[in-house]
Amino acid sequence: MSEARPARWKRRKEARPAEILDAALTVFAERGYAATRMDDIAARAGVTKGTIYLYFDSKDAVFRSLVQHAIGREIDTLAGDVARYEGRMSDLLRLVFAGICRLLLKSDRVALPKIIIAEAGNFPALAEFYRREVIDRGLSVLQAIVARGVATGEFRDLPAEHLARLCFAPFLMAAIWRTTFARFDAAPYDIDGLIATHLELLLAGLARRDTA
Repeated sequence: MSEARPARWKRRKEARPAEILDAALTVFAERGYAATRMDDIAARAGVTKGTIYLYFDSKDAVFRSLVQHAIGREIDTLAGDVARYEGRMSDLLRLVFAGICRLLLKSDRVALPKIIIAEAGNFPALAEFYRREVIDRGLSVLQAIVARGVATGEFRDLPAEHLARLCFAPFLMAAIWRTTFARFDAAPYDIDGLIATHLELLLAGLARRDTA
């Protein structure tokens, strides 16, 4: 019995940063970045403000860690999966689109793009951080897929940097719709259908047209 208690406390301490970040995501989504205080995050997490400062030295550090924890790690995993994938790039795009849907549109993390767009004017350093850690890395993964498809002759020879942005465009629109306009819909908009339709049109446009 004497050994069990320290083990429980150790697990609790190790889990606390993730719990704080989960609480921060909720508060940032509700209040926005500028209006959120460390006291608000502490209250939502059920800890003292001093406890938060044991792990994060500022609100900025909380937000940056949240971005890296909520999305950055997923991009790392995705990049590794893409690098190891062997098969048709059209099938890989389908898998990647499904993964982005789960990451961005089926979880509370959908609030992060809206926060960045809303706060970019007043906090350009955060916008630059989000672009570097999320957007640029995500586009790099998509660009690599398209470039491989072009190299193998599966896709038409079109600029990969533009195609990568076309891949991602509906996800950004869907995220904005879900976080801003969905509450005014008479019935839930079929975002899954939007993404599926976009993917089919994208793949049809990418398909190589032999002229022989």
